[in-house]
Amino acid sequence: MTDKEQADKLLRNKKVIEEINRHLWIESEKSGHDIGFDQAAEDWLKRFSKAWMDYHMPKRSSPKDSAKTPAKKSGTKSRSKKS
Repeated sequence: MTDKEQADKLLRNKKVIEEINRHLWIESEKSGHDIGFDQAAEDWLKRFSKAWMDYHMPKRSSPKDSAKTPAKKSGTKSRSKKS
């Protein structure tokens, strides 16, 4: 997936929009004027999107990864009978 496709996907996420709006407010306060949503989105995507995705969208392990882990043996131990 290209960076543009990833950004487009993120920009359809309601939680990402909330983060960008928060970023917009903070950065506008710092600069003393409204920086605008587009600039805030571009800045947030560049600076914070990777960390956000790592936290909120962790990569799932593939079935191949679980095949590398040894399976637990489910057999039962035989018991000797007391006479």
